[in-house]
Amino acid sequence: MKNCIFLMGPTASGKTQLAIKLVQVLPLEIISVDSAMIYRGMDIGTAKPSLIELQQAPHHLIDILDPHEHYSAGRFVQDAQRLIAEIYQRKKIPLFVGGTMLYFNALKNGIASLPERDAKVRAAIESEAQIHGWPYLHQKLQQLDPAAAAKIKPTDKQRIERALEVYYLVQEPLSKLQSATRKEDLNILALAIAPLDRKILHARILKRCKRMLEQGFIDEVKALKARGDLSLKLASIRAVGYRQIWEYLDQAEATMSTTELLERIVIATRQYAKRQLTWLRAFSDIVWFDSEANDLDEQVKITIQRFLHFI
Repeated sequence: MKNCIFLMGPTASGKTQLAIKLVQVLPLEIISVDSAMIYRGMDIGTAKPSLIELQQAPHHLIDILDPHEHYSAGRFVQDAQRLIAEIYQRKKIPLFVGGTMLYFNALKNGIASLPERDAKVRAAIESEAQIHGWPYLHQKLQQLDPAAAAKIKPTDKQRIERALEVYYLVQEPLSKLQSATRKEDLNILALAIAPLDRKILHARILKRCKRMLEQGFIDEVKALKARGDLSLKLASIRAVGYRQIWEYLDQAEATMSTTELLERIVIATRQYAKRQLTWLRAFSDIVWFDSEANDLDEQVKITIQRFLHFI
């Protein structure tokens, strides 16, 4: 059984900075757990570590895909399993750092073996949705996979599409496949950091969003848009912040001020942080830390050392 450390928390809680400090004093290697940092050319809006920070503490699974490409929890688990083995060969311990809770959950609890996305099948489903609407397809899903349909809202286009796609591809209900999960044998220390006061987190989010716009976030999205092969249908462009700026640019920047744009990005980021915290509260056996504590670095370091039997 291999030891692994999870360092989790809501966006803007300081995970990256803490992780960089930890690898300076402990035999750890960082594996990024972020569904947006995987994309090249998406740097400002993902708060991707700087080149200097990456030189100090290299991160695995950053800049591995073009924004047009698809990534999934299943693929993350495969990549993570490969990296765990490689890191252990170097006599180090994997430190998983990020805020994509779906990926953490998949690695911890296992994931079903599901078919890859199929563009033709998805196109057929979307064509049917344009004619009949997504509530109609949800009703169809209720007949094919009642268990999956019961967990999906009639307005949740992505999940309806995925459940129908899986059924059409393998003639098996998604719910049945998900019940047969494969799981890596890991000994996990799960750590989470967050401010004790929600107002502090909101203030940090506002500060981060302002800084992103000052650093050229809008120009970053303009460059992505100018490619011509990206759209809001892609997971990369639907990422928090990118979606809001993309829509802002679609409106020719005339009907929305940058002040209103900032407000929309902040609201979306707060909602995302709220979802992250909900996931974390349901995550078993977590050691929580106040991200604002003066001795946070030392507290976390000692906890990891005890886990690894270094003290």
